Amino acid sequence: MKIYKHQGQILSIVYRDTDWVEGLNFITPNEMFVQVGSWWYHKGKKLASHVHNDFERLTSRTQEMTYVKKGSMRVLLYDNDQQYLEDFILNEGDTAVFAYGGHGYEILDNNTQIIEAKNGPYIDAKTDKTRF
Repeated sequence: MKIYKHQGQILSIVYRDTDWVEGLNFITPNEMFVQVGSWWYHKGKKLASHVHNDFERLTSRTQEMTYVKKGSMRVLLYDNDQQYLEDFILNEGDTAVFAYGGHGYEILDNNTQIIEAKNGPYIDAKTDKTRF
């Protein structure tokens, strides 16, 4: 797992396919709006059935997670002032969580498949993001 930071803020947490450990492993810190964890259990493991309680939470920004199911993509990282910092490649089985700063994507393989998750509710493109 690699954490990309700029001026003390987490820009991205990259969890490679090779980073998996057995059991429940949360890869994001508790204070992030998006909580991402991995599960690795063996046959017969039972997890307690549950419902999630209504509990008001306050978020001030959108944070997102991408998982590469198939293919690969380049991720470009930017600071909060939209200045390029660095880039890295996500391959099949890799996950990245984005907290602060900016990011862009370039798909590198045909038929690349990505799952994206982020906190909601989604308002609209103009309210949720600034494109550059």
